[in-house]
Parts: sequence; C-alpha cells; structure tokens
Amino acid sequence: MRKVAFLFLSIALLSACNNTTNQAEVKTEANEQSANIDYQYYGDSITPDRAVTTADLLYEMQQNDTVLAKVEGKVLSSCAKKGCWMKMDLGDGKEMHVTFRDYEFFVPKNLDGETAIIEGYAITDTIGVDHLRHLAHDAGKSEEEISTINEPEVTVSFEATGVILKSKS
Repeated sequence: MRKVAFLFLSIALLSACNNTTNQAEVKTEANEQSANIDYQYYGDSITPDRAVTTADLLYEMQQNDTVLAKVEGKVLSSCAKKGCWMKMDLGDGKEMHVTFRDYEFFVPKNLDGETAIIEGYAITDTIGVDHLRHLAHDAGKSEEEISTINEPEVTVSFEATGVILKSKS
C-alpha cells in the first residue's frame, strides 16, 4: 500500500512541476512582447489586458450612470501637490477627473502627456465650484485663474482602484 501511495504522490508532484514550467514559459513570452514598454504600478494589482479607449468608455457612459471599466488614455495633468488626482483626455476638449480609492495611493506629480491604464468606476458627476477651485489650487493655477471659476461642472469622474503608467524604454 505504501508503494502505491508513494507512486501516486510522485506522479502528482511531477505533474505540478510540469505545470509550473509551462506557466513560466507563458509569462516569459508575455514579458518578451512587452519588453519595450516600462510599467509603473500604483494601487491594486491590475494588468494592461483588455483596457478600452476613452471613446469606448464615453459610449458605455451613454448607456449607464456608473460603469466598472479598465481604460487606457493620455494623462493631461496630475495634482502638483501630492499626486492625489489626475486628468485624462476624453477628446474634443473634454477631460475626466480621476481620483484614487480612499486616498490609498498617489501617482507622480508630473504626468503630463504620459499614457495610463486605470481600473475602477466611472460616473457622471457634478463638481461644485468650491471643489473646482480646490483642484485648480492643487494644479498650481494663479489666484486670478481660480477666481474665474464660478459654475459647477458636469463631467465624467473616475475612482481608480489601480493605475499602470506606461512609458516607452
């Protein structure tokens, strides 16, 4: 009986080792494909797979008030004080305000023009005048520019649980 149990255990261990090797080969192939792209990760662990464009997100937002999504797009700016928010380009002069779940993480303060992949929830939101002025202050705008903010803004807001910044090596 011991010999049968030993044989069974040996086969199970060899099988497990074989599967680990195959997974390593798959990961190596994926790494070779993305060898020219450098990724920086913030927040929850996310992957770049299946990210949609900002245009796809806007289309989905026409159907639903809240959308769980992974979106890839160009960063227009980020908070110059702490990196606690960023603005992403939605096209046609529109931008999306991105915050990070419960202030659990921040991103670098100098992201203008970088490409980001964000995962989380998008909502159509109205940002009040006081908060818009606070954001303008964080962005380093002058008091004159801040004083011209007099109306709330209806926009797409995004609460990210994870962020990947992409840059070409």
